[in-house]
Formats: sequence, structure tokens, C-alpha cells
Amino acid sequence: MGGAGRDNEVKMDILKDNDFMAIFIDMFRELPCLWEVNHLEYKNQTKRKAALDQLLKFVKTVIPTADITYLKILIGSLRSTYLRERKKVQDCQRSGAAHDIYVPRLWYYDRLHFLAGQTEPRSSLSSLPSMLPSPPAEASDAQPWPSRQQHVEEPSLSQV
Repeated sequence: MGGAGRDNEVKMDILKDNDFMAIFIDMFRELPCLWEVNHLEYKNQTKRKAALDQLLKFVKTVIPTADITYLKILIGSLRSTYLRERKKVQDCQRSGAAHDIYVPRLWYYDRLHFLAGQTEPRSSLSSLPSMLPSPPAEASDAQPWPSRQQHVEEPSLSQV
């Protein structure tokens, strides 16, 4: 296995690097134009690119070959993993079973709570035909396919 194989392993292991991820998540939180849907600069492509470039500089200190595409995948992975864990917590709370409390396994789950109100797709961004009925608010987190959810929540990242 050559250098490229090892590089891919390093890229995959980055999510397990607690020191790196703690700093990365904190930096991401400080750049609301990338995740806060009602932020004034959320639709400003220049500001979003500058914010992504800032995050990329940090990622490159650990993974020198990282690029914007890798960064977007990393952010998307964090968001979809957080959503899956959040859905499990909410489902448990809705069931009301005191003995069946779900405790998130992600060590950085609480650190990502700033995404809680930002991960639901806004109706104005919906690509569904308008003749379909809107799902109840709770159903937006209840989709069984995380990859679909990721697709719905990521238009902001692909606009860069």
C-alpha cells in the first residue's frame, strides 16, 4: 500500500482525533455563515468561501493534502452524525419511557448543539413539488435515510 492509502487512512481517522475535532468544532461554531441559516452572511458566497478557507488552513495542519471537497465531506459527516444521534434522543424523549433513555455515544454530541435549530430544511429551500403536503415539523428529523437528510441539509455547503 502506497502513500495514498495511508493518507486516506489518516483522513478517515481524523474523526477519532479528539484534540483536533474539539478545536475544529469550536472553529466551525465561530463561523456562523457556514451553518446558521438566518445569518446575514449565510448566502454570501465570498464570506462562505473565506470561512471554508479558514477552516481548511487548520485541517491542513493535520492533513496536508486536504482540500475544500474533503472539508465539505468532513462537515457533512459531522452534521449527519449529529442528526442521527439527535433523532435517537428525541425519539426516546417522545416515547416517554423513563427506563429507555438514550445517551448519545458521540463525545462531541453536546459540542454540536449549536446545529440543533439549523439542521432542519427550510420550506423555501425545498425542492419537492408544492403539491405534496408538508410533513409535520417533527417528521423533518425522522427520515430513515441519513444520506437523504444530508442532501437536504447541505445545499449551503455546495454553494461555495
